[in-house]
Amino acid sequence: MRLLFASASASAFVSAAALSLVCSLGCTPPIPAPSDVAAPPDDAEVTASGLAYKVLTEGSGESPTTMDRVRVHYTGWTTDGEMFDSSVARGEPSEFGVTEVIAGWTEGLQLMKVGSEHRLWIPEELAYRGAAGRPEGMLVFDVELLAIVD
Repeated sequence: MRLLFASASASAFVSAAALSLVCSLGCTPPIPAPSDVAAPPDDAEVTASGLAYKVLTEGSGESPTTMDRVRVHYTGWTTDGEMFDSSVARGEPSEFGVTEVIAGWTEGLQLMKVGSEHRLWIPEELAYRGAAGRPEGMLVFDVELLAIVD
């Protein structure tokens, strides 16, 4: 299920039932949620906007700007541990403009360097803001920044 994009027209949506059917035909099963999915741990950094993040792997490349396109691998969960989207499970990285995604991603990506993996706790105000058909509440993403693309 692709729910990362800020506008419905930016991505095709796949129902949970369709994802289950595809997975029964050989895809990777849902990725288990991290143990700290319910809330950011005490050692997480918190920005002025309320985005919390933790560096899982430090990269050494460049950091993207709002003018860049990026290639990432990611998995997203709700705070009850339900995975709702994953490029990792699909087996294919995603590419998009830094500003083509929810605000918490736009901010979080700019904190990363190519080669980094971060865990982001994105408050609802920086995510989907209660939009119908989208995950509600705080969302948690593991994001690996693979490349800044042309």
